[in-house]
Amino acid sequence: MKILITGANGMLARAVAKHCAAAGDDVVALDRARLDISDAVCVDEAFETHRPDAVLNCAAYTNVDGAETEKDTAFAANAFGVENLALAANEIGCRFLTVSTDYVFDGRNSGYYTQRDTPSPISEYGLSKLEGERLARDAYARTIVVRSGWIFGASGTNFLSVMHKLLSEGKTIKAIKDSYGTPTYADDLARRMRELLELDLPCVYHITNSGEGTSYLGFAEAVCEIGGFDKALLDAVSKDELKRPAPRPASSKLACLFSERFGLEPLPDWKQALERYLDGKA
Repeated sequence: MKILITGANGMLARAVAKHCAAAGDDVVALDRARLDISDAVCVDEAFETHRPDAVLNCAAYTNVDGAETEKDTAFAANAFGVENLALAANEIGCRFLTVSTDYVFDGRNSGYYTQRDTPSPISEYGLSKLEGERLARDAYARTIVVRSGWIFGASGTNFLSVMHKLLSEGKTIKAIKDSYGTPTYADDLARRMRELLELDLPCVYHITNSGEGTSYLGFAEAVCEIGGFDKALLDAVSKDELKRPAPRPASSKLACLFSERFGLEPLPDWKQALERYLDGKA
């Protein structure tokens, strides 16, 4: 397949590009400087130039707190930009997959969110991503939406991806004890995204690594156990203590109703995935 990947500088896009190239695909990975998805003309020109068989949208505005005051910027990328891609994909008839988030849910469900649960975002970021889902599916019936969350991996700058570096430097880190999710290794998510392209069954999928969900503190403790770091460096705090501008769901654990029905095996346990990630950093 000739696959066009957006948001090429991001952690997930890098993992996707690496996996697809290893699978023998012709990969065209474009960063924002080469493809600003909020610019419809730019999107149309890129599609006409490259004529991809499939598009994997990893471009996004990901500053959850920033979205509270930069709503227009967040919606330009996460909603209208996704619509631009879907419209262009529809025009040439290629496969299209876009990545959404667990933050489309309000976090009041202490169990797992499935596709049966009605999204109810509590932040501007979550609202923008949900609107992107809606606009894309309205624009192109062939759209595949992948909701995921708590993604960690190589070149990642988020807390989950860098805490082992901080701990290795002997730094104390604040780990939230009362926010829960399902960790997802970017390499495993990338593999599943390509499998979904091959499957070509338009749907909303919840994709995470398997295993019980955990808190940020639980994830940090696992990092310490696997990496041999001192747990005394972990400062357990509540989410309210951090006083962040944007509200977050207290629990956004995801489970998929469709993956196994469509012949897709569960992704590895997140602790096993974390061990592979940390081993790669050794």
